[in-house]
Parts: sequence; C-alpha cells; structure tokens
Amino acid sequence: MKFTTSSIALALGVVAAPAFAGGLSMPVADPVAPAAPVAVAPVAVAPSADWTGLYVGGQLGYGQAETDDGAFDEEGATYGAQLGYNYDFGRYVMGGEIAYVGTEIGDEDAGAEIDGVATAKLRAGYDAGAFLPYVTAGYASAYTADEVAGDDQFDGYVYGAGVDYKVSENIIVGGEVLQHEFEDLGDSDVDLDATTAALRVSYQF
Repeated sequence: MKFTTSSIALALGVVAAPAFAGGLSMPVADPVAPAAPVAVAPVAVAPSADWTGLYVGGQLGYGQAETDDGAFDEEGATYGAQLGYNYDFGRYVMGGEIAYVGTEIGDEDAGAEIDGVATAKLRAGYDAGAFLPYVTAGYASAYTADEVAGDDQFDGYVYGAGVDYKVSENIIVGGEVLQHEFEDLGDSDVDLDATTAALRVSYQF
C-alpha cells in the first residue's frame, strides 16, 4: 500500500492535535481550604455591685482600752448595731454611718468599765465590684455606769479601716478595725485609747 504525502500529513495532524490541544488547556486551580477558626479567650469582667443605698446591721467583736497613766488597762467583748448610707459614684463610694457598741471592757469589781461607745463616721471606699475596702473617721462618745474623774461620758474621735463584701444584692458582710481617742477625761488630764475589731453583717435596702 502506498502512502501519499497528503495521507502522512493528515495522520500526523490527527496524532498531534490532542497533545497540542492539551498544551493550551487552562490550569485548574486547587480549591482554597477554609481558614481554621481562631479561638478567642473570653475577656474576664469584674463583677459589678451597686453600693448606693441605706443599710442596717449588727456587729460582734473584741476591744482593748487603756489610760496613759496606767491606771486602766482592760479588754473584753463588743457588740452593737450600725445604720448608714452609701452613694456609689462608679469607682469610689462615699457614705456616713452612726453606730452604738456595748462593751465588756473594764473591771466591774473596781467600778471602772466602758459600758458603750457611740460613733458618727464618714466613710470613703473604692468600688472593687463585690468588695468595698474603705477608710473611716469621725466623732466618738464613751459612756460609763460610774463616774470616772468626775464624769460618766467622754467625747473624742475615732478612725480606722474596713472592708465590706456583698454576698448578694442585699446582704453585706465585713470587718472593721477602729482606734478611739479620748483626751482629758472629766476634770483630769488623763487620756484614754481604745482599739476594737469587729465582724459585721448588714442588710442594704
């Protein structure tokens, strides 16, 4: 069988056509895999509390008192009640409180006892969410059943610090340490110092 030039050319064209066509085909891009999700750590948010409001409660503690002349140096239990009001400015809390605390500080046989102490204090605290650390200062008045240095009531001042914690929206527990200063008792030049530490529970309205 004889092949003509045209037959050979046609055969070569048929063979080369698929290869040539394949060489011109557009490359197919690989599908892009979706980006893996990035875990974002939750931002911790401090618990908030509104300290604005009237509160009332009770306290139980211990105290020690002494005069600068050494004639009186006694200690004993304390117990009482407090009534106050706080206003929350956002970061800071301001308030006022009145309290009366009965005491077992003294020598009953010797007739030298501190029967009670009344206080009227201002308070300034830092709103730390459920916690309220604060400082306080104000007026104090001590009472005795028997006259000491010609008097049974002595005026002075008080200062100290404490911390409150909100157990719930209305219940507050805390602790407070106070220093009381009474100068020139009665008609004498004797000074009396008293330190008390108390645990407190209050209800905020």
